[in-house]
Amino acid sequence: MSTMNKLTDLQARRAEIEAGGGTEKVKKQHDSNKLTARERLTLLFDEGSFVEIDAFVTHRCSNFDMPETNAPAEGVVTGYGTVDGRLVYAYAQDFTVIGGSLGEMHAKKICKVMDMAMKMGAPIVGMNDSGGARIQEGLDALSGFGEIFIRNTKASGVIPQISVIMGPCAGGAVYSPAITDFVFMVENTSQMFITGPSVIKSVTGEDVSSEDLGGAMAHSEKSGVAHFACKDDKECIAEVRKLLSYLPSNNLADAPAVAPADPINRLSEKLTTIIPDTPNKSYDMKEVIAEIVDGGEIFEVLPKFAQNIITCFARMNGETVGIIANQPKESAGSLDVDSADKAARFVRFLDCFNIPIITLTDVPGYLPGVSQEHNGIIRHGAKLLYAYSEATVPKINVILRKAYGGAYIAMSSKHLGADMVYAWPTSEIAVMGPDGAANIIFRKDIKESADPVATRSEKIEEYRQQFANPYEAAKRGFVDDIIEPDSTRPRIIAALEMLRSKRESLPAKKHGNIPL
Repeated sequence: MSTMNKLTDLQARRAEIEAGGGTEKVKKQHDSNKLTARERLTLLFDEGSFVEIDAFVTHRCSNFDMPETNAPAEGVVTGYGTVDGRLVYAYAQDFTVIGGSLGEMHAKKICKVMDMAMKMGAPIVGMNDSGGARIQEGLDALSGFGEIFIRNTKASGVIPQISVIMGPCAGGAVYSPAITDFVFMVENTSQMFITGPSVIKSVTGEDVSSEDLGGAMAHSEKSGVAHFACKDDKECIAEVRKLLSYLPSNNLADAPAVAPADPINRLSEKLTTIIPDTPNKSYDMKEVIAEIVDGGEIFEVLPKFAQNIITCFARMNGETVGIIANQPKESAGSLDVDSADKAARFVRFLDCFNIPIITLTDVPGYLPGVSQEHNGIIRHGAKLLYAYSEATVPKINVILRKAYGGAYIAMSSKHLGADMVYAWPTSEIAVMGPDGAANIIFRKDIKESADPVATRSEKIEEYRQQFANPYEAAKRGFVDDIIEPDSTRPRIIAALEMLRSKRESLPAKKHGNIPL
């Protein structure tokens, strides 16, 4: 065969591979409001930068009808390119080819691109759209899942791993996304579950739709499995690109910085009046965050789950920071099982990738209740204590209003290794709130008073003045400085600059034993 014929043959083979499952199946994919694997990768990467690898890999299965089955690109497109000029690896399962099912060689392609990402120290994005394990390949398919899981685990904390669920993801396939750092889902077209609705109905008698069981809203609001829920494929991929803009390429690199357009010393008069005079009145912590970060822009993680705590990325003086903040609008900002898990996981990610942690504290305590105790608030709450204590990145805490009891300690207190703790003059730092404390400490005085109501009010105010204020904590060095609210932004940026050269190491050990 001549050189020209060989080139023609190569072009024909490439065209066949790039056609995926064929025109009819591509149309069905589009009719389902889903993009194809190649269309998704085109949106993810900078124009013209994607380089495909292993396009000619084929399955080796001789069971059942597989020998006659043509599987272009083995049902998964793998490769690398740039996102905003930075190297990123990715794979996208192709649902038009045997339902994107995972077999031996399909898994090997994914494993190869994961290995390359680790060697080069670059993020990896996995786009899941698959009917699950390829049943015809039996144990070879199951072994493929295991090979992916162990690579997810070894890459954890080394390179950012992002999973994008853009179709079905069931059974063992859900565990790879669960190990990764962030999970995106698309509303109405993606689902994740261990056992589907039909199995659940046959075993438990419960009747549930796929969407209600494992759709984007179920996992972003109820289970907390999905960090982001997006309306369609295009919005989802745009959000993935945005997330990558805040992250370093690996655990030895710095997050990308941008030229700051927001003045370092910008003051905010709004912060002076944002705390209500009534102690039990709520306010929106997101307004506080917007006043202190560059341009008021944040990228919130798990925005619909455990809304009593906020976890988000932002920039200060052009550099990435992670923010954890109590949200007084939800359950008064108290800590519970879900919010402790949400915050602890985010703290650990930030620490893995050398991103400074800023904590904004307004917490009345742990949420009381039988369900919280029986659901393990002790164990879950301990995760947050452990995460903050273990973190060695710069840690800055600003106490805005309430910081009571064990929750005060858990929210990045000086006692857990916070580098700088600031407090607003409005803050109350104490073992418990003035109301409860006065009832205990001054119980006898109140009981014997001729006017118990007036005496109680007087004693509450006395306790607040003597103990529930930031000056007592400052006297003991638990608060580094009491600052004017309007100067919060410049004080945090100054602290970040001071902490830039921070070096801290933990005792030599294989790893700790976090209370999972």
